Amino acid sequence: MESPTTPSSRERGATRAGPLVGLVVLALVGIGLGVFLRGGGPAEGRVVSVYTAHGQDALDALVPRFERETGIRVEVVKLGSGEVVQRVAAERSAPRCDVIWSIGGDQLAAQGELLEPHRPQAVWEALAPAYRGAVGQDPWLPYTVILPVLIVNTQHLPEGKRPRGWADLAAPELQGKVSAARADKSGSAFLQVVTMLNLEAGQEAGWTLVDDLLERAVLSGSSSAVPRFVNDGEALVGLTLEDSAQRYVRAGGPVEIVYPLEGTRVAPDGLALVKGAPHRSEAEAFIAWALSKETQAFLVKTLGRRSVRSDVAAPPGLPPLSELKVSAHDFAWAAEHKEAVVARWRKRVAELGK
Repeated sequence: MESPTTPSSRERGATRAGPLVGLVVLALVGIGLGVFLRGGGPAEGRVVSVYTAHGQDALDALVPRFERETGIRVEVVKLGSGEVVQRVAAERSAPRCDVIWSIGGDQLAAQGELLEPHRPQAVWEALAPAYRGAVGQDPWLPYTVILPVLIVNTQHLPEGKRPRGWADLAAPELQGKVSAARADKSGSAFLQVVTMLNLEAGQEAGWTLVDDLLERAVLSGSSSAVPRFVNDGEALVGLTLEDSAQRYVRAGGPVEIVYPLEGTRVAPDGLALVKGAPHRSEAEAFIAWALSKETQAFLVKTLGRRSVRSDVAAPPGLPPLSELKVSAHDFAWAAEHKEAVVARWRKRVAELGK
């Protein structure tokens, strides 16, 4: 299994209705969340509640598959990464979520008190050593491999004018043509900021990169919208994740992936068992399924995500990590500094009137 060379130390429905079609939006007092309920498989009986930042395409592919294979019905709350954690924390005295699924590992690392340690031996031993090392003793599990990248529109940007790294985002001709998600809302956008802050030049130089980006960028409330804006020509460059960009490449869009010359981070997102999960056995079954060789291979083939397992090959069409300038994400640092980083990011955004 390909891996970084140096491992780091460190949105369920409120009811149990039958199968529903499409999107159910619930107005939840004080929260206001979009809730996606999926049936399609089992109508009654065993159920598992998951809160997730997974995109809708992933949910459409994965949830029915799990229900068919296990007979367990899935109730899904789809939220941003930070909102997932906030809701689980708000429900701490009476948990309603069983599994947190596909949110940033640094979010999980910072909220260990909400989680129940769960590390099935067979699953754990199948993970690549680098990703076991990234988690350390934290009570969560790596799920898929995440890399921040740039996506560029090849139709509107001639080859010699395309950015090749983070510093190139400061080019005057990109003013208002860069798409990025809000780092105070999106776990992937926060990862992108942390990546820029922790390049070899050091954190203050990294803040110069972030400031230059914010001056040029149009901010989106949705990380999944960023590659679509670039693909459609509404933006020329976007900050996104490798698998999100690869989806548009594989669909034949006028885009290409740029791995920044200065380097990027390898940071597995995670899943975890919630402390006091109301459906413990179903939650354990979901985690084992999500990390099984078959599901991980399906993720690679269907979603273009890299697997955290050592026995699952990388998606075709993507370069081996060994050919890229990458380093392991420091989850402990990101968790410790998140509040300060987000506060400074918000201050700069407010100064720019964005």
